[in-house]
Amino acid sequence: MTGRVVCDITISADGYSAGLNQTEERPFGDDGGDGSGGLLHSWMFDSADENRAEIEQIVAADAFIMGRNMFGPVRGEWDRQWNGWWGDDPPYHAPVFVLTNHARDPEPMDGGTTFHFVTDGIESALAQARAAADNGTVAICGGATTVNQYLAAGLIDELRLHIAPLTLGAGTRLFDGVPPRKLAQTNVRATSSVTHVTYQL
Repeated sequence: MTGRVVCDITISADGYSAGLNQTEERPFGDDGGDGSGGLLHSWMFDSADENRAEIEQIVAADAFIMGRNMFGPVRGEWDRQWNGWWGDDPPYHAPVFVLTNHARDPEPMDGGTTFHFVTDGIESALAQARAAADNGTVAICGGATTVNQYLAAGLIDELRLHIAPLTLGAGTRLFDGVPPRKLAQTNVRATSSVTHVTYQL
């Protein structure tokens, strides 16, 4: 039996996973906060204790897939060394498959994370992640553009939204380009800084 494909993504109340003007210093762009996480992801840091179960679930998969924009700000050819936003020991501790148009050798990191760079599309990345997960769970990390591609292709089984109580008004939005469909809501939990909603697709 093939393992499940899940997705965790934080969005604003109006559906954006990042604001405009993303930079290396502010990977989530204009979201009203300072620092790398900004206001959108403050629930993971300022309110970590009351959101511990959801934070741990985000990195509990056996393999991960992310878009190049989530991996880092480098564009075009790999003309500078960049190993992701997370330092020497990324939180994944499993294989991570990065979607890109530019080939690059795998990058092993501390703690068991190895970044693999996939140039032949989302289905290839998923096949490689499933093989690496050995029929375990594969997580689509983001950003929203990558998640939207997998949603549009019908390749996600479970979608976990973490809805922050703010609006951004513009930016990168979840569900853009995704055909309409009914979602089966299976769980909702609200804390002081975020609402966690789980859907089966």
